Amino acid sequence: MDLTAIIIAACIVGAVGLLAGVLLGVAGEKFKVAVDEKEIQVRECLPGNNCGACGFPGCDGLAAAIAKGTAPAGGCPVGGAPVAARIAEIVGGDTEASVRKVAHVRCAGDCNKAKDVYEYVGPKDCRIAANTPGGGPKGCAKGCLGFGSCVAACEFGAITIVDGIAHIDPALCRSCTKCTAVCPRGIIEMVPEDAGAIVNCNSNLFGKDIKEVCAAGCIGCGLCARNCPTGAITVEDHLAKVNFELCTGCGTCKEKCPVKIIE
Repeated sequence: MDLTAIIIAACIVGAVGLLAGVLLGVAGEKFKVAVDEKEIQVRECLPGNNCGACGFPGCDGLAAAIAKGTAPAGGCPVGGAPVAARIAEIVGGDTEASVRKVAHVRCAGDCNKAKDVYEYVGPKDCRIAANTPGGGPKGCAKGCLGFGSCVAACEFGAITIVDGIAHIDPALCRSCTKCTAVCPRGIIEMVPEDAGAIVNCNSNLFGKDIKEVCAAGCIGCGLCARNCPTGAITVEDHLAKVNFELCTGCGTCKEKCPVKIIE
């Protein structure tokens, strides 16, 4: 083998590698994207759920907004006050976290109170059951189906099915909103952790109609609204609703409710 040819080949390969390295270095310097160090530090503080509950497209989006000053340090409802405090040390500003919200099931129609109109034998999935005749076996078309799609979606073990209805432990809820997104009936809502009163019903049926299918349904009588001292409760389309900003948690509505569905 010609030693000269080998040396020439090696020199050519080395020269090409050196040229490629120089070109890559120049291109990297020319096209590099400036990274905000604060954004990186904020992102490291966030829990990484990427749930979107903050209103931004995942934790990266929130971190960028906080670093730019267009979102508060306490913008992550999952992280709460501890995360808000750490982020505030990085970017400055108010350390107060946004009011934490937890998921709540607006239905009290368990197996003992809600009637089924037929026996369901399909897959135990609320989304599938909701596409069967009548939107599912329950007589109330807006009640919890109880097949646990929300349980499967919750990463924190905050949801359990008890007597055919979903129950959420607020202490375990991390405000990710995944359960609200997966519920085909739309009966899971995010409420302030310190909400004074909550109506455990989602049905708009007339009083006599709801009583035929569920013993725990709101009959729209309006006693709660008429007796609320702060005007926090209204009855809209036969269903009582609470304005959490006006509610003081005095308990008057709970006492006056004839079907005892306000907690």
